[in-house]
Amino acid sequence: MTVAGIPLDFILFAATLLGVALFHHHTLAVALTGLAVITAYKLGFGDFSGVPGVGGLLAVLAHEWVTLANLLGLLLGFALLADHFERSGLPTLLPRYLPDDWKGGFVLLVLVFVLSSFLDNIAAAMIGGTMAAVLYNKRVHIGFLAAIVAASNAGGSGSVVGDTTTTMMWIAGVPVIEVFDAYIAAVTATAIFAFFAARQQHALQPIMKDNPLGARFEGPRLAIVAIILLAAIAANIYFNLKDPEMLNRFPVIGVAVWVAMIATSAWRRPTWALLPAAFRGSVFLLSLVMCAALMPVQQLPPASWQTAFGLGFISAVFDNIPLTALALRQGGYDWGFVAYAVGFGGSMIWFGSSAGVALSSMYPEARSVGAWIKGGWHVTLAYIVGFFVLLTVLGWHPDAPHGRGAPAAATHSTTQQEGGARP
Repeated sequence: MTVAGIPLDFILFAATLLGVALFHHHTLAVALTGLAVITAYKLGFGDFSGVPGVGGLLAVLAHEWVTLANLLGLLLGFALLADHFERSGLPTLLPRYLPDDWKGGFVLLVLVFVLSSFLDNIAAAMIGGTMAAVLYNKRVHIGFLAAIVAASNAGGSGSVVGDTTTTMMWIAGVPVIEVFDAYIAAVTATAIFAFFAARQQHALQPIMKDNPLGARFEGPRLAIVAIILLAAIAANIYFNLKDPEMLNRFPVIGVAVWVAMIATSAWRRPTWALLPAAFRGSVFLLSLVMCAALMPVQQLPPASWQTAFGLGFISAVFDNIPLTALALRQGGYDWGFVAYAVGFGGSMIWFGSSAGVALSSMYPEARSVGAWIKGGWHVTLAYIVGFFVLLTVLGWHPDAPHGRGAPAAATHSTTQQEGGARP
């Protein structure tokens, strides 16, 4: 069913997002209602990727449950991890090493970029958000929040261990060097949005110039943060190399985070009291993720640089994992462009990437599409400029059009599901 040529699925999803934007104090109710309405519509009048009725819904749930479970585990785990990091005292000691003016914010965004090249993008964004809260006395500009998300997504876009979509390409046989090409665009984009965002933040709230009185470093808590992150990274890399199909069958990454969290709890007790609020926020976010997963993104236009460019904007709304899987099946793309587009494009809207979803749990004011686009206008500008710099420097060199197949590990998200529902 369509309205003015637009599938009703998209209209219902847009109405849900509008409701979230307008009713800030009832976001959970709005998201759950939107999910229920979309599901009911598709059960009664539509289908689920071509499969009608309850059978189609169950097929979607069977496809998405690992993604949702991973995201829930990561959101809850990183709420406690961020608290460990803040209580380690390191964020309060950073002013000693960062520039005192707007360049301090610029350096912070670069650090997030570097972290995300080998860490989970959720972890990089949460660490960046935690540091920003301390360095700016919890007065963080929404444009700077958008930039933290953009930095975390840009950092992983050229690394086959930095983003699920690039790992998918690697498993499918795309050479590492082709994925690495994305860094030409990503570095260019980061230089742009980091400059504008750092100046936005400095105008709202200058960076802390001195360490607070009594600030001290607690090494064990920082060690716990490192152990939890290493557990997530090790699980991700091990199963990608040894048994990629396991990532489809079980929420390995989320479980690894919680195993490490519980194992280290005797050393330093986590603030368990944070979990109820984190759970409510997680249910809200998972509802939007599931809404995006129900949207009918079933085919792509012929492969071209124009199509790859458009994937970035599509990725700001829809799950980039199936987008990448479709592109791999289709073939005919220059994979450096696709890696950049689907990896960075989700930064343009807060729910367009797992990093944005996670960071909004720390900063609820970020859950406004209008405010995000208005404050983070430089992210969209950076995406466009970065893409065309890459096109100018390297040109478009597409792969064979027959496609590279869709590896089993490419059908689901692991740690970093980066699109409109990226966990």
